[in-house]
Amino acid sequence: MREIVFDTETTGLDPSVERVIEIGGVELWNHIPTGREYHVFIRPDGRKVDPAAFDVHGISDAFLADKPLFSEVIDEFLAFFSEGRLIAHNAAFDIRFLNAELGRLGHPPIEPERVVDTLPMARRKFPMAPATLDALCSRFSIDTSRRDKHGALLDSQLLAEVYIELIGGRQAALGLVFGGDEQDGMGEGANGQRRIAARPVPLTPRLTADERARHLAFVESLGEEAIWRRYLPASAAEADAKTEAGGV
Repeated sequence: MREIVFDTETTGLDPSVERVIEIGGVELWNHIPTGREYHVFIRPDGRKVDPAAFDVHGISDAFLADKPLFSEVIDEFLAFFSEGRLIAHNAAFDIRFLNAELGRLGHPPIEPERVVDTLPMARRKFPMAPATLDALCSRFSIDTSRRDKHGALLDSQLLAEVYIELIGGRQAALGLVFGGDEQDGMGEGANGQRRIAARPVPLTPRLTADERARHLAFVESLGEEAIWRRYLPASAAEADAKTEAGGV
């Protein structure tokens, strides 16, 4: 299952007039980072960065002056974001801005069913506790020493770690292996998940012959109607059948 943990930075708070100026995204496959990332700064087409927004992310008008317009990066944006679930913290904010940018270029909006918001996830898991990204990083002992201001890519990287913890921690990813082929002992299930292939050579039984004999003797002592007789080894079942038929 492909997921993209993402974040945006904007010139202000109103998506009808303000613009997206930074997008960051981190790809997960079965909740494991693949190493693929998306990051771009965007010139806001004449819109100035609001001073309050600048205080949050530190991205200035001068810095954005030579960056591409959203129309110039739309193809590579769609190539990265067009498939998979989209994970964001306070996702409604980011989705409104991205849909406004897509709408200006005549593209359809992002479908709500694709979006997972980690903010209500955190509030359900830790009621009454702070649910900001910084607070969640602190709770899960995730290093934020590089984060002096908001940044779309860095925040996406941090949120990816938070998201994995929110859905059950690192153990949730054990066994969710992807890539490779049948030679690595894994196969592809009908639902697209990886499954463990059958062993070409069974493991050597740990029970000794004496232990098996004593177990069979115990089952025999339970009587003909004992449910355990249904699970006798084939050789024992065949011996019972021969005995009932008068064989030796």
